[in-house]
Amino acid sequence: MRSTTSLRRPSGRRAGVRALGAALIAIALVAGTAACSLVGGNGSVPVATAKAPTGTDGAVNFDEGYIKAGTGTKHVDIWFDPMCPICGAFEKANGDTLAKAVSDGTITLRLHPLTFLDRASNGTGYSTRASAALTCVAVKEPNSALDYYTALFANQPEENSNGLTNEQLAKLATDGGMTDITDCLGRSGPYQAWAQANTAHSQTGPITVDGTKVLDTIQGTPTVLVDGKQFTGKVDDSAAFTSFLAKN
Repeated sequence: MRSTTSLRRPSGRRAGVRALGAALIAIALVAGTAACSLVGGNGSVPVATAKAPTGTDGAVNFDEGYIKAGTGTKHVDIWFDPMCPICGAFEKANGDTLAKAVSDGTITLRLHPLTFLDRASNGTGYSTRASAALTCVAVKEPNSALDYYTALFANQPEENSNGLTNEQLAKLATDGGMTDITDCLGRSGPYQAWAQANTAHSQTGPITVDGTKVLDTIQGTPTVLVDGKQFTGKVDDSAAFTSFLAKN
């Protein structure tokens, strides 16, 4: 399910900056860049002070750090940041393949939200807020978690913008026929803290899936594993990823 939110078209210098950003993303993809780097500046980044939840609730496994979609025996794990443009390129190329595999019972998709690009949203903490919004949907309406994840990337803001407001994040859900998360976003401190704790753990490790260590740390997003094996192809090469998914 794809949702859209109307945003004003940038003009003048801002439009030029965004066009340059899009061009740099295209160059990175051609050059084979696989992920958004987790290393970078540290602007004004809001830090969640609430206590992160534990246990499971809806589609969220707070202890293991993921949001689940599907019930298949094959496990696909994706570490992503909602503002990461390379994550957006991966979703654009492979989202339909993953959604079909979830729908037909082939895979269980496990989404691990990270927030390192909070530094690129002018102090609004967009990555944290978007991750909390996804968590709100996954708790309140578990079967819609993947739809909302898809909507986040269909409406992905540019790096170094303010990102979507909480009102726009809530509208993504209601426009897509999902639950109203307005109330949840207003008290989402624990979910924000959980997403930020996931990010901290991604840098200290070890990274485990199903009780087995698979990586020391997360080096960039998206990091995509199929039954514990990492996809290292180009993020926009849908044929390569479809083949990797089928073989592993």
